[in-house]
Amino acid sequence: MDNIAITLSELEETYTKTQKVTPGITKDEVFNTMINRVLLLREAKKLKLEAHSENEMLRDYLDLKIRPFIRIKEEELIDFYEKHIRDFYGQEFEQVREKIETYLTEKEMNEHVKMHINELRGKAYIKLQLK
Repeated sequence: MDNIAITLSELEETYTKTQKVTPGITKDEVFNTMINRVLLLREAKKLKLEAHSENEMLRDYLDLKIRPFIRIKEEELIDFYEKHIRDFYGQEFEQVREKIETYLTEKEMNEHVKMHINELRGKAYIKLQLK
């Protein structure tokens, strides 16, 4: 992928580790996750982000690049509460407002991350070499 290679041994190792946490995951899913991670890390490094770990760098990158554009309106919070009121076991809106906002923010964040990754994949040269 561009100038970065994911080796078969890296894929096998990551797949084995991931299967322990997520049984049933396929090698394709693990491979695609590895590609996504490389693409995001590459972008983070372009911004000269520094962190103690790659996970921290990814979090910082997403917090900088995507999170600022996530806005959940009050109407969305109320609408979610009303549609899922049974799930809140009689709690008032204000008691669960923060939980709802966190949930909807993370959901929106995940959607934006997927779009961003698709955009990065469209710009990247990814070659699968099975030799």
